[in-house]
Amino acid sequence: MDEVNVTYLILDGHVEINKYRYLYFTVVFILYLLIICSNSTIVCLIWKHPNLHKPMYIFIAALLLNSVLLSTTVYPKLFIDFLSEKQIISYQACLVQYFLFYALGCSEFLLLAAMSYDRYVSICKPLQYPTIMRKATVSMFLALAWIYPACHFGALATMCANQKLCSFTLKVIFCNNTFFKLFCVTPKVITVFGVITLLDNAGFSVFFIIYTYMRILKICYRSSAEVRKKAAQTCLPHLLLLINHFVLITYDIIVVRLEYDFPKTARIIMSLPLVVYNPLFNPIVYGLKMKEIFKHLKNLIINYEK
Repeated sequence: MDEVNVTYLILDGHVEINKYRYLYFTVVFILYLLIICSNSTIVCLIWKHPNLHKPMYIFIAALLLNSVLLSTTVYPKLFIDFLSEKQIISYQACLVQYFLFYALGCSEFLLLAAMSYDRYVSICKPLQYPTIMRKATVSMFLALAWIYPACHFGALATMCANQKLCSFTLKVIFCNNTFFKLFCVTPKVITVFGVITLLDNAGFSVFFIIYTYMRILKICYRSSAEVRKKAAQTCLPHLLLLINHFVLITYDIIVVRLEYDFPKTARIIMSLPLVVYNPLFNPIVYGLKMKEIFKHLKNLIINYEK
């Protein structure tokens, strides 16, 4: 079995990991706990309170659950690596981590697209909303958001499984598409299919969201101040998350594709935003910006203090 030596270049490399391994483990473990607790709290609030059993909040719960799953593809392996003498991963396991990371990352775009459609129907077609956004429709959107990118990246990972490797060292902390650089020759079919997969999942979602929000803005411009206020309250958090996720995923792709040999410390810093910042940003935005969720969260804190 081929082994890919995943070199964790934290500060000065392996020597520093051996010296500060328990500190790194503690910091990463606390981050992972914060991600699980913050996201799970909002999800539990939505599940517990009947007045939150609406499509908009169901999509929010799915988005936060997706953040937990995305984090889980990276953090448990980091825990093992920080406590190990050597940071290694089999090529097969690397492919699985790559598949899960990008499939769930693109699922976030599709969930945001589903949320934008929900807001579009709610604001632009309020009388038809109960008919359009039925339980079956919501379930279909959720299934597509997870299954569609999984099929794309599953096919891409399968094509990569039998490629000949000329290198066995990855200068990253987890398996992203940097592992394409391990191939002796990257077949054009993999490159083309990878671009199509990215555009088909993330690109389509972004353009669809832009289109729906242009329609929403057009309706709001012609509507009363109350309608504009309602639209701002529900749409602003969604737009913040879209911009945040789009910037981070674009950043990840650009950094990976650059051939420049970054310093060791810079590489670890550049690898972390998508698995640290994004999963912590989502529950903060929805916990503070969504009025109904914030109300239940505030009551939960008050009851806990009593």
